[in-house]
Amino acid sequence: MNNNWSVSAIGRRLTERCDALAVFSESTDALTRVYLSKQHRAAHQQVAQWMIGAGMRIWHDAVGNVCGRYEGVRAGAPALLLGSHLDTVRNAGKYDGMLGVITAIELVARLHENNQRLPFAIEVVGFADEEGTRFGSTLLGSRGLTGQWQDDWLKLCDVNGVSLAQALEQFGLPVSAISRAARSAQDFIGYLEVHIEQGPQLEAAQLAVGVVTAINGAKRLNFTINGQAGHAGTVPMAQRQDALVAASELVLAIETIARARNVVATVGQISCKPGAVNVICAQVHMSLDIRAADDRQRDQALTDILARAAQISEKRRVQISEACFYQSDATPCDVTLQHYLQSACDKVQGQSLSLASGAGHDAMAIAQLCPVGMLFVRCAGGISHHPGEAVLSDDLGLAFLVLDDAVRQLAESPISG
Repeated sequence: MNNNWSVSAIGRRLTERCDALAVFSESTDALTRVYLSKQHRAAHQQVAQWMIGAGMRIWHDAVGNVCGRYEGVRAGAPALLLGSHLDTVRNAGKYDGMLGVITAIELVARLHENNQRLPFAIEVVGFADEEGTRFGSTLLGSRGLTGQWQDDWLKLCDVNGVSLAQALEQFGLPVSAISRAARSAQDFIGYLEVHIEQGPQLEAAQLAVGVVTAINGAKRLNFTINGQAGHAGTVPMAQRQDALVAASELVLAIETIARARNVVATVGQISCKPGAVNVICAQVHMSLDIRAADDRQRDQALTDILARAAQISEKRRVQISEACFYQSDATPCDVTLQHYLQSACDKVQGQSLSLASGAGHDAMAIAQLCPVGMLFVRCAGGISHHPGEAVLSDDLGLAFLVLDDAVRQLAESPISG
């Protein structure tokens, strides 16, 4: 390996490109880049230039994804798809999403530099919208590519009242052409995505990279707890129907059950009515987000939570109702792709760690087309979706070497052509 392939040199190059993309932001003091904005256009133009420099043919598809193709030994062969997303949450970090696109471009650049072609093509995609920051619906870019786009999304509006349909047209993407973004299962042999972990497990294990086994399935519910308002000074404690006290007991029950069932569950929103200091709470609205790598495990935990809610309702003489407003099933990563990544991790860092992803990713949508695999990279403190998002440059270099090794293993496999 020459110095241009050293861990430090590759890590510096990837870091520098992440820094360069962070410039494309709504403001200079906080990184925010949303779908179909002028910052979206500028960032995708920069990525397209890097793709061209790496020897790829580039195009922008009908939903705004930026795509590049590096042909294999045989022109027109199915492709291995690599990439991630280029949009951000508000006040974001520099690595979530962007790292996967830049690492993929770097891999193709190395092949091009050495005049190497693989039995399959490589396509790199920078998805236009994964976070859903502007229109509230996630994975728009990858769902467009996989043909999962829903026409009713066009009615979604941003905070300024601009509909998704209007934004697409203003961006130069006619809504009548959206279906042209859809690709076929025959186009791809698989998908690999490099992404920061967004959690603390790799850091705790003192490892740079780890292999994702599955992306957690999630359900989100809204609970309404109806009690009885009353004077804070005159209603005896034993006679109260306090909705907030019932909600508090339910929150603690959710935590206990989640730990026992080995799932993650979060009550992130809660509101009380009438909200006066001297009035017993009559009504509570609260949310629940519950996730697991196994849908049955998640659903059993939810069954336990609802049973406990019924007990609390009876004991405290309140009414508790719930409504599920979001569901995504768990996405298992392909066993063969996991094996290649694990083998590469063993070579590059001496061992491999397998872990599930608690956050959603574009791989969830791409799994509808082809096998998917993901490589996680350690991030400081597990922090993401925040300006404090940080990685070690050498970790990025190691992640590149793992991805490169896994791709070369795939090239040598019987299914690669």
